[in-house]
Amino acid sequence: METRASFIATMQETQHLSPEKGQSPANGNMEQFDSDEGSSIEDADFNWDEFLEETGASAAPHTSFKHVEISLQSSFQPGMKLEVANKSNPDTYWVATIITTCGQLLLLRYCGYGDDRRADFWCDVMTADLHPVGWCTQNNKVLMPPDAIKEKYMDWTEFLIHDLTGARTAPANLLEGPLRGKNPVDLITVDSLIELQDSQNPFQYWIVSVVENVGGRLRLRYVGLEETESYDQWLFYLDCRLRPVGWCQENKYRMDPPADIYCLKTISEWKCALEKSLNDAANFPLPMEVFKDHADLRNHFFTVGMKLEAVNMREPFHICPASVTKVFNNHYLQVTIDDLRPEPSKISMLCHADSLGILPIQWCLKNGVNLTPPKGYSGQDFDWADYQKQCGAEAAPHLCFRNTSFSRGFTKNMKLEAVNPRNPAEICVASITSVKGRLMWLHLEGLQMPSPEYIVDVESMDIFPVGWCEANAYNLTPPHKAVLRRKRRIAVVQPEKQLPSTVPVEKIPHDLCPVPQPDTTGTINGRYCCPQLYINHRCFSGPYLNKGRIAELPQSVGPGKCVLVLKEVLSMVINAAYKPGSVLRELQLVEDPQWNFQEETLKAKYRGKTYRATVKIVRTSDQVADFCRRVCAKLECCPNLFSPVLVAEVCPENCSIHTKTKYTYYYGKRKKIIKPPIGENNNMKSGHVKPARRRKRRKSIFVQKKRRSSAVDLNAAGSAEESEDDEPDAMEDETGSEETSSELRDDQTDTSSAEVPSARPRRAVTLRSSTESDRPPPTERARRSRRPQPHSYGEAEKCTQVKEEIKQEEEEKLILDSNPLEWTVTDVVRFIKLTDCAPLAKIFQEQDIDGQALLLLTLPTVQECMELKLGPAIKLCHQIERVKVAFYAQYAN
Repeated sequence: METRASFIATMQETQHLSPEKGQSPANGNMEQFDSDEGSSIEDADFNWDEFLEETGASAAPHTSFKHVEISLQSSFQPGMKLEVANKSNPDTYWVATIITTCGQLLLLRYCGYGDDRRADFWCDVMTADLHPVGWCTQNNKVLMPPDAIKEKYMDWTEFLIHDLTGARTAPANLLEGPLRGKNPVDLITVDSLIELQDSQNPFQYWIVSVVENVGGRLRLRYVGLEETESYDQWLFYLDCRLRPVGWCQENKYRMDPPADIYCLKTISEWKCALEKSLNDAANFPLPMEVFKDHADLRNHFFTVGMKLEAVNMREPFHICPASVTKVFNNHYLQVTIDDLRPEPSKISMLCHADSLGILPIQWCLKNGVNLTPPKGYSGQDFDWADYQKQCGAEAAPHLCFRNTSFSRGFTKNMKLEAVNPRNPAEICVASITSVKGRLMWLHLEGLQMPSPEYIVDVESMDIFPVGWCEANAYNLTPPHKAVLRRKRRIAVVQPEKQLPSTVPVEKIPHDLCPVPQPDTTGTINGRYCCPQLYINHRCFSGPYLNKGRIAELPQSVGPGKCVLVLKEVLSMVINAAYKPGSVLRELQLVEDPQWNFQEETLKAKYRGKTYRATVKIVRTSDQVADFCRRVCAKLECCPNLFSPVLVAEVCPENCSIHTKTKYTYYYGKRKKIIKPPIGENNNMKSGHVKPARRRKRRKSIFVQKKRRSSAVDLNAAGSAEESEDDEPDAMEDETGSEETSSELRDDQTDTSSAEVPSARPRRAVTLRSSTESDRPPPTERARRSRRPQPHSYGEAEKCTQVKEEIKQEEEEKLILDSNPLEWTVTDVVRFIKLTDCAPLAKIFQEQDIDGQALLLLTLPTVQECMELKLGPAIKLCHQIERVKVAFYAQYAN
């Protein structure tokens, strides 16, 4: 209780520091929307996953937040060249290429290996022997290719000259000195000094110091006002108003404090503060790498008097008619909201060609948005044509504006985290209520006073993805009725494995239940940063994952905090599964004692039910690649299906040419162990061993397993699906668990997983005749052996019936012209069109089912993924089984 009380008290102190701060929270010009007094307590327990689930909403994709993506990028870029020590001979060096980055970790490949990634290796910039190109020549070091490729080229000097011509080399300052291994955001430390452009005059600057750096979002304080927080500003480090110290003097601009604070100090005091800050900046300059991603301003085409529509920045709830009132130069202009009253209130904004919130006239009309008429406008309905005639002004042409229809993937009802425009120090849970072109309307949750939806541009640097505050250990204002973390019964795993998702498992004492606290042991850009993970759609997806759903996933996720990125990838994998519960069950088994992991709760939805499991996810970037390979191994798919390396056309594993059992055999030979007992069991059931007719036995085993899966589906219909409110033990009962019976692949079924009721003995019958349950067992045995014995039964009618069935089977026997394992999607569609299931051929085309995938289809899979009723599904499975039987007969051996 003391731990929780102190934790809550700390957060309350940071939110309500003093009356002075409460009146002007980090921005001296704006009114504050207070949050609930209890919002700090709610924030400690707020959980985004629970909130999204209960509201039925989705999170805005991380890739939609351009500024956040840039902030997570390393200073090193893929393709850069550098010199690195040879692993086999550390006294020699060779040139290497950066393949990908992950914080201070680099994935390198020695030049000369070409596209061969087998020798790729990770190294830490802080500890590895890395140098800029040319370092060996300057220091008389030996430049020698690795032994493995030494014989590949006769003249390595000529090779290097050709390879380095036109190539980008890693800057020396990133490999040596204080900048080594740091990202631009990491370089901005507390007390760093930056020049800030005045909000109204583009030629006037003043120096500010960094008070706080939250993932690149900077809290800035004017030098000379160190004793007060009332005029603090919050800006993202990519804002074009920020410049390195000295930039103003180089461009011969004015260095004066803003007009609204000028009167707070004397001229001598301002001069003294400026001199001190210039000396400090000269002694501890901010590296220029911080500003490398700042976009260059393009020239504008506005002239004074032009009319446009603009979001009122002082009240960002309205779009109003506005005018260009001043043009400073070819980069900057002043836009003023129109006010027709005798004594207008002048609301002006400093803008440039790419400023957010300025739009061409008629934009609101075309997008169905209400345009607020100017104050003092006499007409009832505002009309631009009449207004222009009244004012005698021309409209700004469309070429003056940036793309006004680019939405960056945001859609209605998505959730995100957004800055409160009335209190820039506060970030709230926000919901998108509408998206029109490049503008969206946000509703902020958790505000004490109700506020209208405020308007924000899709490229605003005041919006952030779900989880950004948690990743940067910053307080997030939750909704009033926050979804609290509560103890849930886990339907898929043992209850004793359940842990709070934000606490590393190795740090939890057995006798305490501490409140979850943000992990501040590392930075987002250091060893806890996950590289960009690629979803390689062309790779083999295995028996668990639907290839069509995989193809719909984004090409990449991240970079970002390891736990967040990997959790996102695993969630997408679960949703792309044929049976999400099965994948969830497999993921909970992925672990390694040597991992620095964190336990996270993942969920899977299937047929209206929710399954949950606690999964171990690695926390450090050096373990990401191994974690991805282990997950792929568990799911029996290609190791490159999702990995830090992008697979272009051909997978290095050549997974497209292998059979579907390759990864099953490679990852674990349990299939080889399970199959014989099933065969032995069949023989024991029939009373004696039948060593002959091996092919027929294979067919029998296959058909029998198909029958057993169907039987389990029918008998376990009432208990297969367990929701979070059911007893967890029920899920462990494998006889009633859908994951352990009908969800398993055919070659995975074990005789112990699901027992067929004794009233219906197991029979090796074809799918076509599987419904004929009233046929006596002796006849079945006779048909299976295909040696009818009329004298043993003494009934000629039964003998005739058996002969007729044998004849019918022989008539239906399929002869294949080619191996089904080599069939393309087109070949499969062509075959289906030749059967009585021709109307279903389109489904095979849409779901990209090739010959290998065709041989893996089962009745439950067909029903679930193709959404077929039982009758058509059985009909289709009969045709698929004909292919399987023909495959066993013609190509299996």
